[in-house]
Amino acid sequence: MTGTWLRDNGESKVSIAPCGEALCGSVTWVKDPDDQAGVGKRVFYDMVSAGENKWKGKAFNPEDGKTYTGTMTLNGDRLTTAGCVLGGLICRSVNWLRQ
Repeated sequence: MTGTWLRDNGESKVSIAPCGEALCGSVTWVKDPDDQAGVGKRVFYDMVSAGENKWKGKAFNPEDGKTYTGTMTLNGDRLTTAGCVLGGLICRSVNWLRQ
């Protein structure tokens, strides 16, 4: 689960590592040279185990500046992250590939 992950659109990479008892993920690279301010921002935090290959915590979306209830699900070298609002009624997911 830990390591560097490339977003499926090729626009950014995050590094996921332990932070205390949980996992956290921070942006380590962005493709757009005009968007370098996002590098170093923590976008996943307080992610704790929620079953086999699944974690729950918080997800920060730099595109809208909001924090959501988040999940991460691992399937081989593919990671799916999702941020949800309204008690999980509306969710948006992103796929990542292990680097």
